[in-house]
Amino acid sequence: MTDLFLAASRLLPLLDLTSLNDARDDDMLRLCRAAMTPAGPVAAVCVWPQFVAQAKRMLADKPVRVAGVANFPDGRAETDLVVTECRALLQDGADEIDLVMPYEAWLAGERDRARDLVGAVKAVTAGRALLKVILETGALGNAENIAAASRDMIAAGADFLKTSSGKRHGGATLEAADAMLRVIHEAGGRVGFKAAGGVREVAQAAEYLELADQRLGPDWAAPERFRIGASSLLDELLEDLSHMEFHTGEDDQ
Repeated sequence: MTDLFLAASRLLPLLDLTSLNDARDDDMLRLCRAAMTPAGPVAAVCVWPQFVAQAKRMLADKPVRVAGVANFPDGRAETDLVVTECRALLQDGADEIDLVMPYEAWLAGERDRARDLVGAVKAVTAGRALLKVILETGALGNAENIAAASRDMIAAGADFLKTSSGKRHGGATLEAADAMLRVIHEAGGRVGFKAAGGVREVAQAAEYLELADQRLGPDWAAPERFRIGASSLLDELLEDLSHMEFHTGEDDQ
């Protein structure tokens, strides 16, 4: 069994399938159908708010969580509007909310505003849905800012730290992930991590998994603590797993 097969085996149940390019229900339908793969279920599907209820119905009897985005992708909405948006997501059955923090305000020195917004959302999601806070690390720009924003969002109540929206300022990088995972380690590993934006190959995704193993131990990266947001990975993961299972079966005969 190769390292690639082991990586693919670990990555598949950590995958968040995402449909956030065009707000089309046929994309969402395909996403939900793909979530239950021949090799097992992915962790979650992440969709536009208007599709959460439908995705939840499609996956009602499946072990796949449904996430909706909020304050997405610019992070500029006022707190009361974001809270209203998140209440609607919860009413529609969202298991998780991927929330863009007000990164522009944070960079402008309004760190209390960013913390307060996330804290207000946490007050309505606590015990009801996982709160995954998107830092938009490409905008934050350096490891010091990323680490400081990570600490602020953990203090505000984030259940997960997510690198990027995939819509603005580039996607995930190993450097950003390292800064975030170090802060998560400081916090006792109780907060999860999600790499999103630009992760398109299994070997690339495996680097994030290896980094998490290094920073937090080989048993930490479970679906409740680690995700990769990359729908484009699914076909390659399934192909790698299928090829290895085929060859292993031949060798065993």
